[in-house]
Amino acid sequence: MTSALSLFAGAGGMDVGFERAGFKVVFANEIDRDACQTYRLNLGGELHQGDLRDFIPTLSRLRGVDLLFGGPPCQGFSVAGRMDPSDERSQLLFSFFHVLDVVAPRAFVCENVKALAELSRWEDVRREMRRRVSDDYEVSLHVLNAADFGVPQARERMFFVGVRKDVSRPSSGLATTIGDRLKEAQRPAPVIGDIVRALGPAGSQGNARTCNARIFFARNPVLRQSPYAGMLFNGAGRPTRANGVCLTLPASMGGNKTPIIDEAEIFGGAGSFVEQYHRDLLAGGCPRSGEAPGFLRRLTIDEAIAVQTFPRTHAFAGSQSSIYKQIGNAVPCDLAEAVATAVRDVAFAGDSIQAAA
Repeated sequence: MTSALSLFAGAGGMDVGFERAGFKVVFANEIDRDACQTYRLNLGGELHQGDLRDFIPTLSRLRGVDLLFGGPPCQGFSVAGRMDPSDERSQLLFSFFHVLDVVAPRAFVCENVKALAELSRWEDVRREMRRRVSDDYEVSLHVLNAADFGVPQARERMFFVGVRKDVSRPSSGLATTIGDRLKEAQRPAPVIGDIVRALGPAGSQGNARTCNARIFFARNPVLRQSPYAGMLFNGAGRPTRANGVCLTLPASMGGNKTPIIDEAEIFGGAGSFVEQYHRDLLAGGCPRSGEAPGFLRRLTIDEAIAVQTFPRTHAFAGSQSSIYKQIGNAVPCDLAEAVATAVRDVAFAGDSIQAAA
């Protein structure tokens, strides 16, 4: 058995992917009560609820675990958040590395937002991340778009990967080797229209968990070149292209930040209302007022689950807003599996690891 320790496990998106790649999670930690219940409904292993920092002193019993993975809270680094390095949630990034010191795994994977990998304001944080592990680990940093790995979502994330220096590695270097494996794993993503059609119209038996947030025309539309950018309707939930992929699903879904789809286009073959309205506005037409047509509606819970590539049978605990939050906070399972498989093939080459069917 190739053992793994999962931190900031949430609803288990990374865990599903890593277990598919053949890793067995022997210890997981998550602070959110509903997410813990969701995790227990779907995944085995030893799950501990609470602040990770309270468990670090006891983790020495797991020293020598094969792999450590997790996605520390990202709000302090995200361009969608406060971007405040003093945000307490930002400090949890280094709790991950504290655990790394305690358990000394063969390899680790730390996931976070793209901004942490690329913005100059976080250069000192990246430098400190590398310094913390430089004595014992060779590391590589990868920014990946989930849509390149079969996920119907343009979700870009950072993966900071390390392999212990005493582990045999290919001569081409870790970054190149992991990068090559990831390129091999790339595949097209299904379009949103196909995802929705497979589930059925909102409110139907297979797609019953609907979002009740109403959609109104923006009084002062903000126009961009794309009809799927800007702001044509109330709230931050943008329209979604039926023959394309979603933008990043936010943890703030459940209200007017939930993405919008066009059921008339998807099920009835109608032309895109959003694109036509956008053309009318660009041509100098007057903005509409009041509530949008009923065939425009928010993404359902089941559709969001599918967009994050959770198994359709993955059960979620908690209120509707809590479930949307858990889904939005998750790492897409298929993206996690691609990363886990690349790490497995490099850091555990020659080991007998059986990927899940």
